[in-house]
Amino acid sequence: MDHDATRTGILDAAEELFYAQGIQTVRMDAVRSASGVTLRRLYQYFPSKGELVEAYLLRRDGRWREELAAHVVGAAAGPGGRILAVFDWLADWFAQPDFRGCAFVNAFGELGATAPEVAAAARHHKDEFAAYLAGLAEAAGAPPATGAHLTLLAEGAITAAAIRGDATPAAEAKGAARVLLRAAGVQGVEV
Repeated sequence: MDHDATRTGILDAAEELFYAQGIQTVRMDAVRSASGVTLRRLYQYFPSKGELVEAYLLRRDGRWREELAAHVVGAAAGPGGRILAVFDWLADWFAQPDFRGCAFVNAFGELGATAPEVAAAARHHKDEFAAYLAGLAEAAGAPPATGAHLTLLAEGAITAAAIRGDATPAAEAKGAARVLLRAAGVQGVEV
């Protein structure tokens, strides 16, 4: 394997294990085994578990936000429709059989108090998601606070879906977003 393929394989294995089982329960030997590299090779790429966790979170952040943005652009016409498309994407994500909630909230809950890099990665992800929603709200002509309100709806839906084990919080949050946007005078959010 070349350098990039080996690193990708390690991160793929780490992501699957960390997200499914939790970061603290997964030992580096399990990542080694799942990725098919030697323990020595694993530590050449990631000298500590903390570095592997940080790389996993940063990569997941980029992919998550790219997938969301691609869906929103491809799924909706008009600024109001793009905002509502966020909740459709969340519904699809929640319906995945491996959905275990927000990886960043999960990681922060496990390690945020003791691992500054985990806390920073979680904050970065949440800040970027909030900024994305604020940008969508601004493009739709909504008042400035609307982005923060949409963020709370989306974050609440993510948490509720993880706890309840079903995708209905996305539709519930989308309904609340529709009411919020109509009250703000945003076009393209009719029932």
